[in-house]
Amino acid sequence: MAIPWRHCWRWTTGATSTSVLETICGFNGRSATFAALSLRGTGAVAGSGKERLSSRPEDTTSIGNYILTSRHKSRLLYPTQKPCCCKRIHSDAKLKDPFTLAQKDLNHLYDDIKKELFVSKSELKSLCDYYFDGKGKAFRPMIVVLMARACNIHSNRDGDLLPGQRSIAMISEMIHTASLVHDDVIDGSDKRRGKTTINEVWGERKAILAGDFILSAASMALARIGNNTVVSVLSQVIEDLVRGEFMQLGSKENESERFKHYLEKSFKKTASLIANSCKAVSILVNSDPEVQEIAFQYGRNVGIAFQFPELHAMIMRRFSTTGDVDRAWQYVLESDGVDQTNYLAQSYCREAIRQISLLRPSPERDALIRLTEMVLTRDK
Repeated sequence: MAIPWRHCWRWTTGATSTSVLETICGFNGRSATFAALSLRGTGAVAGSGKERLSSRPEDTTSIGNYILTSRHKSRLLYPTQKPCCCKRIHSDAKLKDPFTLAQKDLNHLYDDIKKELFVSKSELKSLCDYYFDGKGKAFRPMIVVLMARACNIHSNRDGDLLPGQRSIAMISEMIHTASLVHDDVIDGSDKRRGKTTINEVWGERKAILAGDFILSAASMALARIGNNTVVSVLSQVIEDLVRGEFMQLGSKENESERFKHYLEKSFKKTASLIANSCKAVSILVNSDPEVQEIAFQYGRNVGIAFQFPELHAMIMRRFSTTGDVDRAWQYVLESDGVDQTNYLAQSYCREAIRQISLLRPSPERDALIRLTEMVLTRDK
C-alpha cells in the first residue's frame, strides 16, 4: 500500500542535527573520513560542482587520519537509521527493476544516435558507430528516462516521455561515449567495453576527431530541443568534463587539498552528466526549482556512489612500480579502507533515496530507488 509521499526517514548520527551530506563529509566542510587514503591515490567521493562545494573555512583537523588508524567505529561515521515521527518514504510494494521498466524507451536508442551521426564518409561513420553497437549498458539514458517519467507523474501528467526528454536521454549517452573516446586517448587505453579502443584501431588523431564529432552532433540535437535553460544545463556538463580531465592531470601536495581536488574532479567527470541530465528532463515538465533540485541531487548522489566499487581498479591504475599495488592494497585492507569506501557509497545511495522519495509514488520512482541498491553491487 502506498504511503503519503512527503514523508521521509531521518538519518541521524546521534551526535548533532547536521545533514547527511555534512555527516558524510565531516563537520563544517572538513575532509571526509577517507581523506587519508587520498595520498595513496584513492579517496571517497563527496561534493558537487563548483557552485555546490562548501565555501566555509577549511578546518585543518582531519578526521580521516583518526579513523584509519583506529579500529573504533565512530558514531559520526556509522549513523543509524532512525524513523522520525513520519512514515516510510516509499511504498512497501516490491520495487521495480529499472532495466525492465526503461527498456521500452531505450529500444531504439542506438538507432537514433546513429541517425544523428549520419555522414557520407565511410571511415568517419565507422569511427562514430564503433561504440554505439547496442552492447552498452545505457546506464545514463536509463536513469534519465526513469527520472523523466517520475517527474511527469509527479507533475500530474501521464508518464509518457516528451520528445525533448527522449532527446536528452540520447544526448547523455552521446556525451558519455565521446568522453570515453577522449579518455582512452589521454590514458593510452587499448580496451573499452570488451573491444579494442578507437585510438588503437584508427590512431589517436582520428579518435580525437571522432569524439569531437560525436560532441558536435550531441550539441546540435540539444539545440533542437529549443529550451535555453536545458541548453545551459547540459552545456555545463561538457565544461565539467573538460575541467575534470584537466584536474585529473594535476595533483595537490597537501593531503586536505588533494582530497578536495579529488572530490571536485570526480563530480565533474562522472556525476555532473547524470545530475544535470536528470535536472534537464525535470525542467521540461516542471518549473518548480525544488523538483529540479530533487532530480539534480538524485543524479548527483547516484553518480558519485557509482564510482566506489572501482576502488581496487583505481589503485591499480595509480601505481606502476613493482610491489606498489600489493603494498597499497594491503594498506587499504589493514586500515579498513574498503569498509569506509563501502560505507560512503551506501551513504550517498541513502541520500539519493531520500531525495527521489520526495516525488509522488510511481513505478519509475520506485525503480530509481531500486537502482541505488544495484549501484552498490555492480562489478564495474
